[in-house]
Amino acid sequence: MTDASCPGIGTEKAGTADGCANCPSKSFCQSNNQEAVAATRKEDLAQVKKRLSGVRHKLLILSGKGGVGKSTVATQLAHYLSQKDYQVGLLDIDICGPSVPRMTGCQGESIHQSSSGWSPVYVNDHLSIMSVGLLVEDEDTAIIWRGPKKNGLIKQFLSDVDWGDLDFLLVDTPPGTSDEHLSAVQFFQASDRDGAIVVTTPQEVSLLDVRKELDFCRKVKIPILGLIENMSGFVCPQCKCSSQLFPPTTGGAQTMASEMEIPLLGCLPIDTEIGKACDEGRAFVGRTEDSPGLQALHSIGTKIIELCDAMSQK
Repeated sequence: MTDASCPGIGTEKAGTADGCANCPSKSFCQSNNQEAVAATRKEDLAQVKKRLSGVRHKLLILSGKGGVGKSTVATQLAHYLSQKDYQVGLLDIDICGPSVPRMTGCQGESIHQSSSGWSPVYVNDHLSIMSVGLLVEDEDTAIIWRGPKKNGLIKQFLSDVDWGDLDFLLVDTPPGTSDEHLSAVQFFQASDRDGAIVVTTPQEVSLLDVRKELDFCRKVKIPILGLIENMSGFVCPQCKCSSQLFPPTTGGAQTMASEMEIPLLGCLPIDTEIGKACDEGRAFVGRTEDSPGLQALHSIGTKIIELCDAMSQK
């Protein structure tokens, strides 16, 4: 007769549940459970590798600090690359705060499923997106999930979404160095990834958290492509004069990049048109060419393309 408190061999809690404490088969169950977990992980990684085999460049957009404009940078970089006729995918793994659907004008769109998997939502002919925000009926609904459920959805995004052939897959992550980041890193181990682009703002309170993110990248062996300083000064839309709203009291991203020996990809100023474009769900690229924000975005995008091309030739 089976004990009702026994979770069963091969289950997630085999050998570790409360009812296993005095069971003579505890070690056997734990051993089998570890083997089952290893086999499942190997299968998951194989699925991700197969699904992403048509993606040339995979980039994680990271920041240890919330509110630095990481999703804004990721979205506008995706628009920039797509307007250069690259095929781009933008994956939003900020499970509890998905903003990519709003910033790309795709809120209210639904995800379709076919025999080849989930189909991403297309913003235009060259840009497709996937986000948990496309799975909820009301964008004001709070998503209250624990780690395992978040990790399961990230795995599904990477193994089940039919991205097709892409030049770039940008992954917009939440702030911090927790479950979502570890899951993304684990699954990207199955396929070549170019590395991480880290976003910060000039003030020291942001740089403190970004240093932790850079340390995370080094510990999990993610190559750091470079650093972007967002909100780097404010440019008046009328007189074009620049002022520092967030003074870089310790030297900002430039000093930190120098100290940590990583490239500074560029500094993106506060531009009212960028915020307006994101709220309206459209591309900032293609607006007035004399915009300092647009010039900075062009420069950053060009450097990213050059870095990825150089890595492909190695």
